[in-house]
Amino acid sequence: MIVGGDVAAPAAADAEPTGGRRWPRPAWRPVWGPVWRPGWGPVWRPEWGPGWRPGWGVAVGYLIGAFWVYGRFWPGLGHRYLTDSGQDQTQWEWFFAATAHNVVHLHNPFFTTLLNHPLGVNLMANTAMLGLSVPLTPVTLLFGPTVTWVLILTLGLAATATAWYGLLRRHVVGSWPPAALGGGFAAFAPPVISHANAHPNLAVLFVIPLIIDRLIRLTTGDAVARDGVILGLLVTFQILLGEEPLLLAATGLAVFAVGYGLARPDRVRSVVVPLAKGRAVAAAVSVPLVAYPLWWQFTGPQSYRSLLHGPAGNDVLALTGFASRSLAGDRATAGPLSLNPTEENAFFGWPLLILLAVLTVWLWRVALVRALALVIVVAMAFSLGPEIVFHGAKTGLIGPWRLVSWLPLYESVLETRFTMVCVPAIAVLLAFATEQVFTLGALAPWRGAPLRLVWGVALAEALLPIAPKPLLAADRPATPAFFSRGLWRQYAAPGRTIVTVPLPDSGEATAMHWQVMAGLRFSLAEGYFLGPWGPDRQGGYGAVPRPTSSLLARVRDDHVAARVTPADIQTARDDLVFWQADAVVLGPGDQQQPLRVTLGRLLGPGAYVGGVWVWNVRPVTRPKASG
Repeated sequence: MIVGGDVAAPAAADAEPTGGRRWPRPAWRPVWGPVWRPGWGPVWRPEWGPGWRPGWGVAVGYLIGAFWVYGRFWPGLGHRYLTDSGQDQTQWEWFFAATAHNVVHLHNPFFTTLLNHPLGVNLMANTAMLGLSVPLTPVTLLFGPTVTWVLILTLGLAATATAWYGLLRRHVVGSWPPAALGGGFAAFAPPVISHANAHPNLAVLFVIPLIIDRLIRLTTGDAVARDGVILGLLVTFQILLGEEPLLLAATGLAVFAVGYGLARPDRVRSVVVPLAKGRAVAAAVSVPLVAYPLWWQFTGPQSYRSLLHGPAGNDVLALTGFASRSLAGDRATAGPLSLNPTEENAFFGWPLLILLAVLTVWLWRVALVRALALVIVVAMAFSLGPEIVFHGAKTGLIGPWRLVSWLPLYESVLETRFTMVCVPAIAVLLAFATEQVFTLGALAPWRGAPLRLVWGVALAEALLPIAPKPLLAADRPATPAFFSRGLWRQYAAPGRTIVTVPLPDSGEATAMHWQVMAGLRFSLAEGYFLGPWGPDRQGGYGAVPRPTSSLLARVRDDHVAARVTPADIQTARDDLVFWQADAVVLGPGDQQQPLRVTLGRLLGPGAYVGGVWVWNVRPVTRPKASG
């Protein structure tokens, strides 16, 4: 318990007066250092009668909050789309559907040739979230990948908040309201809500606080083997959910350890040995379990070394601004300060940053607060990227990101996402500060009510402006009957490729949804995924385009039909043979006319079937079969 000195009072720390009952002290709670003057005794904690369980009520509140965030998506579930997700919802639904297909047909869960045929896609090198998509295969098969998508997001947000609440309640604060506040912030902060549009791997983070909980338990040395085994299993599970959050969490924990170690070297000496033993046990459990998946990810077919991307740091003003889907924000102001609506990774708002600065000064003597402040500052500094940008203009100042950008794994991370590390640190600081306000109010009852009122107003002014609004959703365009009614079977054999025009990529991936609606019974050329580019096998978005794909993309972008030469016709035939195509399909769209004219020049006249234009290319790619 937190008391007036460096150590807890021997009797009062174990239990607190509760009307004749003695409530057990949590298994372990660190002594953060002196906060109040000696003699004030242990921290006050609200008393709750038997049978009242705040944890359940808090969890239900988080679930209601998650449904609020996706309130515009759940009605009409079968045909709704998160409009700010770009093409990512289509990609994620495709991953869930392809995983279920692999499970049912007993195929390799780490690879598929249903996309980017015939080269395929390394699913382990993509964000397929196998840790959830595999066990949720029955849901995907029975109700479709859209239901799996929204279930993972909705329940994942609630589970993340609940997990942080449990961690705070067990190890940081003694009462449930501060823990509820911290857990809610950790799951509903602006950066998390931004990713909740399109990136479940960066919004569904309930395993991270469970990992931290085991690390804390290891410091006691009470059950090193047991906690080490559980830690190893949790790390394995997180790797199968998403490796990037694990890297970000590990970075934040390393910075916290440095800060706390400098503030409390006496504590460091006592935890080094049990932590080392526990981590060794965890490694012994986790490494054999993830060795093959990681080998496949980094050396298997269609693997890549690192992800190519340009500078992606936060604008300084993004730290103090308000996100698009925050109560005080809008797209007009947030848009120019971020990469896109799914990457609004900062936007904590200037009132919250002022409050954090005040809390840090007030509680500076507490080792925990100093360590949390270091995490927040370092993470924000890293998120600014290799060169500081202010209001869209480069300042010429070198950012701290260059210190780590060359390291393995870090070179593939979008540096703007490092503000995600700030979220749990801020959550812990807010919870801890709230607990201290409760303590002051209990120790000085005559000023308790005014103090809590002032604190409530401060929290409202800091947090209400960044509270989330429901995410935007709209009806999805209907799938052409050619795919939804199985008319494609007249033009392509199961397992062969249908080349959709324009070919799916990160800018337009609707054809991947059509393929899912057709039951994944045929393959697609190219697609939206992460794969190798060039001889150095650097990671890029989508397939390396074939010449015909590039030509059709130019037509789409220029809105003008291409002039086709005999060489172009022969190249198109070669590409169709490479893709193992049976048909070329042009779906509805704004640029259908110039694309149809171009395809007519390349392949001859097409047929209008089931809402799409179709070219039977089996005479070109399979002359013997067609004969």
